[in-house]
Parts: sequence; structure tokens; C-alpha cells
Amino acid sequence: MKSLFDEPARNEIEGRIHKLSNSSDPAWGKMDVSQMLFHCQFPLKIALKKDHPAMKPSFFAKLLFKKSMYNDKPWKKNLPTHPKLKVVDSKVFEEERKQLLDLVNEFFEKRIVSEWDPHPMFGKFTKDQWGKMQYKHLDHHLQQFNV
Repeated sequence: MKSLFDEPARNEIEGRIHKLSNSSDPAWGKMDVSQMLFHCQFPLKIALKKDHPAMKPSFFAKLLFKKSMYNDKPWKKNLPTHPKLKVVDSKVFEEERKQLLDLVNEFFEKRIVSEWDPHPMFGKFTKDQWGKMQYKHLDHHLQQFNV
């Protein structure tokens, strides 16, 4: 599994984000491209301590889903989104793309940090797991928009 802490993976993600346009259509799901760009900011903001949505830690989430956050197995299409992370209102494409690219780079710059705060729902992740989880989430949604 690639990690957003690795420069080639970060560069790949940035290049794929730049390939999106305001008219990019999803292969699945309900979000438009601007909403997806906004949605993809949530996990990065959580990792960077910029947002901490009130999400209850869940024993079952940890047991059933935690490893799927960073393993090599791709996520299925149309997975349910936590209600606190759903985006239903309109967003401005260029603003959301810029914000996401800024967060990707800010996260990459933290690659030297060895200890990370626990995730509000899944608990403790290692640095390696945080990097893989961020890459996997972005990759999933970029595939959703065929880039």
C-alpha cells in the first residue's frame, strides 16, 4: 500500500487532483466533484488536528473496519459515509481543489512526526498507518472520478 508520506505517492495524488475539472462526473456515488474534494479534506484535517468531528469511538468500527483503512484491499464502491462526513451542500470547485492540495502538502510535511493523536473513531494508528490511510482514501475518491 502506498503512503501519502512518500514523495512519489504524494506527487501522484497531486497530479490526479489536477486532472479533475468542474465537469468531472462520478462513476458511482452521490457527490459531485466539488463535494468530493471537500469530503476528502476531512481525514486530512482530523490527522492535522484542524477538525475533530464529534465521532464516538466504536469497538465494532475498530474490530470490523480499522484494518481496512490501511490494508492493500481496495474499498468497495458506494460504501456508507459517516453522517458527520457527508457533504450535501454546494461547493466551489477551485476553492476546494486548492484547499485539498494545501492539506495534502501539509500532511506530507508532517512525515517526520513519529507520534500521532488517535483517530476520533478508530483510535491509535501508527505513522505508517496514517500515511497509508490518507493515500487509500484519496485514491478511492479519485478513482470514483476516473483519475
